[in-house]
Amino acid sequence: MNEQVNKVNEWGEKALSSIIDYAPKILMALVILWIGTILIRMLARLLGKVLDRRGVEPTLKRFLHSLVTISLRILLFITCIQMLGVQTTSFIAIIGAAGLAVGLALQGTLANFAGGTLILLFKPYKLGDLIDAQGVLGTVKEIQIFTTVLLTPENKTAIIPNGAMANGNIINYSADGRMRVDLAFMVNGSESVPRVREVLLRAMADDPKVLKDPAPSVAVNKLHMEGVELAVRPWCDPAHYWDVYFGTYEKGREALAAAGIKGPQKEMVVKQGG
Repeated sequence: MNEQVNKVNEWGEKALSSIIDYAPKILMALVILWIGTILIRMLARLLGKVLDRRGVEPTLKRFLHSLVTISLRILLFITCIQMLGVQTTSFIAIIGAAGLAVGLALQGTLANFAGGTLILLFKPYKLGDLIDAQGVLGTVKEIQIFTTVLLTPENKTAIIPNGAMANGNIINYSADGRMRVDLAFMVNGSESVPRVREVLLRAMADDPKVLKDPAPSVAVNKLHMEGVELAVRPWCDPAHYWDVYFGTYEKGREALAAAGIKGPQKEMVVKQGG
């Protein structure tokens, strides 16, 4: 019985001695944890204000906020357990190896993620822009962290990986806030070009969706055996592109017909019999 009591007393003394030895370290670790948590919150708020001033997209803002906060908390946790005397070398090595394995397994996904981050940060296009990318022409409906969603003129939804978008060529028709619509009209070679120009310009002036500034233009583009090809170029808001595209063809044709302007003559092929 006495032996058991002695063992309990011995264990209690060792435990008390360990607590006394570790108490300063535990206290210091708790203080650092408390101060570190406050600093992380302050840095997170400061980062949010900086991103707001720079006009960063909400999606990217939330991601960067979470990334910085989680990274700082992991660093704080490692610092605290290191102060308690825990060897963190192996722990850090395990985290690094796990990160490498995950990175190799998700190469394509990470490329899309990196591309999405660059797109949201540098903004080569924004929601509502008409762009041509990866062989797809469409209006930007969504910019997600991994993909960009386009709505084509045929009302089809195209989902394109951001890795390809960031590394490929992008034509943004809406970057200036105005778009030029390139059209071609053919008239008979005997018609007066100034008269044809006047008729077409009047037809475009009557369309409220055609901008007055820059003014539309009509010029001779090519000469064919069948007649004269005119380049007709009205300007419009990006949202009205297709309305102006099809509307100008329709109204221009009706205006030319009403003015008695003849279309291109049919080509006659004469073959010599033999």
